[in-house]
Amino acid sequence: MIKERKTVMKKYIPLLALSALTFCSCSGFLNVQPEGNPTTTSYFLNDEQAIDAIDGLYAPIHQEKGFGRELFWEQGAACDIVWAKSRGFNSLATFNYNGDESPISGGFDLFYQNMARSNWIIKQLLAKEKKGGLSDVEHRSLGEAFFMRGMAHFWIAYRYGTKAQGVPFVRYEDFEGDYDNSIPPQQASVIDNYKFIIEDMDNAISYLPKFEEYSDADKGRAHKAAAVAYKAKVYAYWATWDETQWNNVIAMVNSLETDYGRGLADTFAEVFSSEFTDFWNKEYIWSIPSNGGSTGGGVEFPGVILEDKAWGVYNGWGHIKPSYDIYEEMAKDGAGNDRLVRSILEYNQEFEFFGEKRKFYTDTNLDVGFQINKYMDPFKHKDADTKGYVNTNGNWPTARVNFPLIRFAEMLLFRAEAYLMTDQPGKAKEDLNRIRRRSNLKELIDMPTMADLYHERRCELAFEYTDHLFDLKRWHRSSNVVIKELAAKELNAHPRIRKYADRSNPESTFTIEPYADYLNKTPYQDYMMVFPYPAEQITKSNGKLIQNDGY
Repeated sequence: MIKERKTVMKKYIPLLALSALTFCSCSGFLNVQPEGNPTTTSYFLNDEQAIDAIDGLYAPIHQEKGFGRELFWEQGAACDIVWAKSRGFNSLATFNYNGDESPISGGFDLFYQNMARSNWIIKQLLAKEKKGGLSDVEHRSLGEAFFMRGMAHFWIAYRYGTKAQGVPFVRYEDFEGDYDNSIPPQQASVIDNYKFIIEDMDNAISYLPKFEEYSDADKGRAHKAAAVAYKAKVYAYWATWDETQWNNVIAMVNSLETDYGRGLADTFAEVFSSEFTDFWNKEYIWSIPSNGGSTGGGVEFPGVILEDKAWGVYNGWGHIKPSYDIYEEMAKDGAGNDRLVRSILEYNQEFEFFGEKRKFYTDTNLDVGFQINKYMDPFKHKDADTKGYVNTNGNWPTARVNFPLIRFAEMLLFRAEAYLMTDQPGKAKEDLNRIRRRSNLKELIDMPTMADLYHERRCELAFEYTDHLFDLKRWHRSSNVVIKELAAKELNAHPRIRKYADRSNPESTFTIEPYADYLNKTPYQDYMMVFPYPAEQITKSNGKLIQNDGY
């Protein structure tokens, strides 16, 4: 067992590395100048230096202000989650953004930091390639840098950019000499940003290996299919402003199937399994592989959403709980259906926790009535903390799960949406039914509408970093009346919870009530599709960074 664990853990090094690039410590996107003494003559002299530089790009994405938890607070503005502890971020759930909320500004800094780091690496490796060529590792590393720059750029672009105003971005390699460290220019339109991102992903594809070409020690690194998947996402968001891009979405997802062999895992549960043998199933595209034990690392989200103090056994944090609204939506497929049970714990539902069967209840959190169940598999094992399934450091509650950022089911849903938007409902039906069959749900008989797409995307991807809130925001601009109305309804709704008469009794009666903290929600308006830039960045720019309209 020890030997197996040691072998498998090697593959997590890229994503779990805690070191950052020592030559680029950036406090924000305005501070992009590499720090320290490294130069093109003292760095990238060997493969080990290239690997160290690239691993510094992976490290930030699992941190709290990234996919650890901070990026999820804003999902409170949709109706699928509520916060089970006061975090002082009420403005995120009520559309009263100022841009300085730490979950927003922290993510802004993180992604621009990674863009700056990626920029520097790309410039150096391109220069080395031009002078004398790259080793195989350096060649792959250049592809990883293109991928990570494109990924970071995308997360900023769709969250801050509109057709009328893009986001700041510059490529260091476009400068014959050194980049002058000026403020990156704000692109005229987010479409310009999307074009740059597509170029980066195309470059990534040209340099990266296929996933299957990686050794076990390097699984978890960027690969060709992951870049293709990001192209599909970029085109889907681009379609908000140009509906002809739906054809590109279809082409990308087709390529994932035919050129890269991606497909659905045999079961829904397999995607969220705590067993290493399930980590790299055919549904995998891009993830944060995480682990527990004394050497645990990766994303802390499983512990963040776990019951606070977890019934006296483990240090869960008790944040981010399902609303009654998402439970109600999932239950439309039948009470106790496979997907619902695997996604949400409700009162009196049986589950395993540290080797013991129990019925779910909560008496230490806000009275919500539910807990996210998708990432609970590591906690079922007896002695889960000593056998490597959950982190023995409860202050960094990682767990053994291959935490998905992109999986093939999301790609099918994008393609189904594209088919519906290009008047091909029969093909959309096939994609939607593939997902439904996998969870033993009743197949669609009639031709689907965007209402079916809304339901399926909302339920299948619930509590994942696929950004349901921005699904709603882009749908609100759709030319399709059905999806536009559904988006407007949810954006302007107030999430509800189950309030139990006796919180410590799994069989207690309950009432359905609105979640009080969100009752001051501002009616959604079009300008709210994007976030406001942090005030600090506006000030630093001396007028070069224009605040988004409405803020």
